[in-house]
Amino acid sequence: MLTTVFLDLDDTILDFQRAEAQALRRALTEADAPADDGVLARYHAINAAQWELLEEGVLTREQVLLGRFDILFQELGLRRSAREICERYEEYLGEGHWFVPGAEALLSALAPRYELYLASNGTAAVQHRRLESAGILPWFKGVFISQELGADKPSPAFFQRCFDAIPGFSRDCAVMVGDSLTSDIRGGRDAGLRTCWFNPQGKPRRADIVPDYEISALDQLPSLLETL
Repeated sequence: MLTTVFLDLDDTILDFQRAEAQALRRALTEADAPADDGVLARYHAINAAQWELLEEGVLTREQVLLGRFDILFQELGLRRSAREICERYEEYLGEGHWFVPGAEALLSALAPRYELYLASNGTAAVQHRRLESAGILPWFKGVFISQELGADKPSPAFFQRCFDAIPGFSRDCAVMVGDSLTSDIRGGRDAGLRTCWFNPQGKPRRADIVPDYEISALDQLPSLLETL
């Protein structure tokens, strides 16, 4: 019987892409750097690639946080402090807590029936601010953030530290739900969990990372969990 649900935060519960765009535009504008849609799209691509390298163990968190801005500024031909921009960006990012459609109703439906835990790779200070401002902490039994655990998704160490913190935890009674194949699904699978891929954009599957289940909208999750 299913008792425990691990939920990713960014682009699963909270709309990270919207928060990212607003925070990035503000930080770049303050630094007298271009902040048009093309620049934001390029940053998003660079950032995604850098985080994948962190997931693969190639880069450290510090290298990702600063390197994404270094790469962007090099491409733009600008001399700016990556650290200063990153600090301003994260300050503004912590203010953004727009919900993915259906997320609030999902938490309300699941919390009385399952033990809910957040499993996030985000920066701790930013994620805590977003969770508090969104007012959703009461729905969760615990919050696991990679920076605080000392290990990142999808590493087995991240999930093992989550498991160790939950009294009486059983892999057979748990599922990992998230939007990232490389982080949530691969990590959950490698940790021995069943996995559910939240794929609202209909992205193609990867042959090397196969989720147990797939949903395109959050309102599909409660009925799926009832069958597990």
